[in-house]
Amino acid sequence: MAIAAHDADASSQWFEDVLGLQRVHDEVVTDAGVRLLWLATENSTVGDTTFQIVQPLRPGPIAEFLAQKGEGLHHVCFAVDSASDFLSSVGQAEGIFTGGYGLPCAFLNATPEGIAVEIVQRGQTTP
Repeated sequence: MAIAAHDADASSQWFEDVLGLQRVHDEVVTDAGVRLLWLATENSTVGDTTFQIVQPLRPGPIAEFLAQKGEGLHHVCFAVDSASDFLSSVGQAEGIFTGGYGLPCAFLNATPEGIAVEIVQRGQTTP
């Protein structure tokens, strides 16, 4: 799950203080113009569920989302073995980009409920 926020540090503070989550990864994805901050429980290991805060660093889709809807849930994410194979299986031929941890990712074109769904190809360093 990822939320869009104007300031990842300020947003993460509540989750750290109240829920005891810890920062497990902090990265700037230059091509996308975003900062990605991952939070997880203290004893989480690779492959466990994490929570992501996405902060825009320049105009783009996340900045537009914030301007239109404000801070809050942006998307849910699911790991797959192969991003390209998965996209082909659901009839979506393109859209792969390099996301956090340098892994192949894509957003699905549409869901019935209008929820943004990202798929990410599993990697050895996926949180």
